[in-house]
Amino acid sequence: MKPIYYFAGVAISIILSVYLFIFGSSPNHESAAIFIGLWAPTIIGLGIYNELLNIYEEMLRQRKELEDDEHDDMHR
Repeated sequence: MKPIYYFAGVAISIILSVYLFIFGSSPNHESAAIFIGLWAPTIIGLGIYNELLNIYEEMLRQRKELEDDEHDDMHR
């Protein structure tokens, strides 16, 4: 998933949290707003994890290509 989607999720979480905290009318709107606000670091963590996995997979792909090239060169 592209990083922009994670940042959009974080922005929506923060905006919704602030809106609910200020304009909420339920008895526990402040607690709900804080709970929603805590989603932001979790979403960022998922985004970072996803990026690290993509980097790792790319490194493995490049290493395999390099090893295949070296193997082909040895058999020529």
